[in-house]
Amino acid sequence: MTRTLPLLLTMGEPAGIGPELALQAWSDRNQAQLAPFAIIGDPGHLIRVARDIDLDVSIKEVEPWDIADAFAHVLPVIPVEVSEQVRYGSPNTGNAQAVIGAIETAVDLVHKNNARGIVTCPIQKSVLAGAGFAHPGHTEFLASLAMNWPENAGVTYHPVMMLACDALRVVPATIHVALSKVANNLSTELLIDTAHIVASTLENRFGISNPRLWFCGLNPHAGEDGKFGTEEYDIIAPAIAALKNDGILANGPFAADSMFHASAREKYDAAIAMYHDQALIPIKTLAFDEAVNVTLGLPFVRTSPDHGTALDIAGTGKASCTSLIAAIRMADKMSLQSIPTQ
Repeated sequence: MTRTLPLLLTMGEPAGIGPELALQAWSDRNQAQLAPFAIIGDPGHLIRVARDIDLDVSIKEVEPWDIADAFAHVLPVIPVEVSEQVRYGSPNTGNAQAVIGAIETAVDLVHKNNARGIVTCPIQKSVLAGAGFAHPGHTEFLASLAMNWPENAGVTYHPVMMLACDALRVVPATIHVALSKVANNLSTELLIDTAHIVASTLENRFGISNPRLWFCGLNPHAGEDGKFGTEEYDIIAPAIAALKNDGILANGPFAADSMFHASAREKYDAAIAMYHDQALIPIKTLAFDEAVNVTLGLPFVRTSPDHGTALDIAGTGKASCTSLIAAIRMADKMSLQSIPTQ
C-alpha cells in the first residue's frame, strides 16, 4: 500500500475535544511530519471550534480522492453534519447519528480503497447508548461493520485491544468486564486466539520477526503455586504451552507487579494482561499523553488516542494533541506494511 492514499480521522463526540485535537494536529502537520489525512465531521462545527480556540485553520470540503492534494494547504473535511447545536461539554443524543455516521463513512471509504487507515477520536459511549447504539464501544462496532462487507459473509472477527508507546505494548485479554467476572471470562481458548492475533500483527504490521509475548498471571504473585488461585495452572499455562507448540515465543505466567519495570520490558515485545487495569495502569503511568490504542484483528488499520472526550476542557484549547499525533503516526506506519493482519 502506498502513502498516496490518505488516513481518515472520525470526529468522535462533537461536544468533546476530538474536533479541536484534529484541528491542532493539522496545524502541527509539518513539524510532526504527518501523512495526509481528512477528518470526517461537521464543517460548520469545525470552523466554530477553530475560532473559539483561536486557531488559524482553513477548512475545505473534499471528495476522498482530493484529500492528499488538499492537505498541504487546508484541512480536508468529508462532511457529516450534526443535527443539534453543539455545546461544549454537553453531549446531545440528537447528534449520536452523526457520530455513528462518521465511523460508518470511514469504514466504507477504507473498504472502497479510498483510504488506508482509520484514526478515531473519542466517543461518549453513554450518549450513543442513549440513542440506541447497541455496541459496547468503537471496537465492537468496527468489527460489525467489517463483517457486513459482502465478501466477509460468514466471517467473524475477534478484535483485540493493544495499547502501545515506545516503551511498552500491552494487551488486555478481557476488556470492559467487572473485576468480579474476569476469571469467569478467561479461557485457554481466548488467550490462544488473542496471542495469535497479537503475534501476527506484530510481525505483519510492526515488522517484528518472531515476537516475544509475556503473559501476566491473574492472581497476586501469579498464584504462588496455587496459594492465591489456580487460574495460572488451569487456564494460562495451558495456553502458553499450546502457543509454544505453534511456534510462538510465549512465556509466563509472571507476577504482574514485576513485569513492567525497564529491564523486564526489554525481554518481550508485548505483554498480555488478564484484565483492563492490569494492562492500562502501567502504560498510562509510562506514557499518559503518548500512548495509542490500536485495534488488532480487523481487516483494516485502526488507531485512536488513549484518552476520552475530556468534556470538562472541551472548547478551551487546553487539550493536548500529543496522543492523537502518535495515533496518526502509528496508523501511517502500520498501513504502509504490505501484508494484512490476517
